[in-house]
Amino acid sequence: MMMKMTTKTTMNKIVVLTIGTLLFAAFSVSAHQQKTAISTVLFNARTENIEIMHRFRVHDAEHAVKEIFGKDADIIDSKETQKQFGDYVNQRFNLFASDEQPLPLKMVGVELDGKFLWVYQETTQPTKLVNMTIRHNALRDLWPQQINTINVEGKGKLQTLTFSDSVELLTLTFEH
Repeated sequence: MMMKMTTKTTMNKIVVLTIGTLLFAAFSVSAHQQKTAISTVLFNARTENIEIMHRFRVHDAEHAVKEIFGKDADIIDSKETQKQFGDYVNQRFNLFASDEQPLPLKMVGVELDGKFLWVYQETTQPTKLVNMTIRHNALRDLWPQQINTINVEGKGKLQTLTFSDSVELLTLTFEH
């Protein structure tokens, strides 16, 4: 009887330990696989510009620059790599006016802020803008599971667009 209790107790401990290890491993893997970026497209009434702020996780940007620019790329300590990453984002993010013409985006800069890397762009607001189409493919060419979310503010109600799976272009309409 004593042998059965000990064996049963040991088996329970092994099962609990195994489940705990699997849960921890699953959590760790999912934490590293959360490939997401958040961007804000802000219509600034004071400057009459459209200001774009992209927020990427440094962890994702570190892996991306090594794949894109080579193993020596260093997003944390190299201003050159940060600028290259900013240019990369600038090439993969586009705004199209109501007439489907691309708006010329100017790269404003890149900023490392704790666990986030920010990329800033801007352009002049078109005089008449009924709708706008956006493309946001940054990191999606590397990782198909990458999700890019954009919040559009300052022109009517807040609107949110989500780029996932095979979505390449999304259009939003502004209230007048």
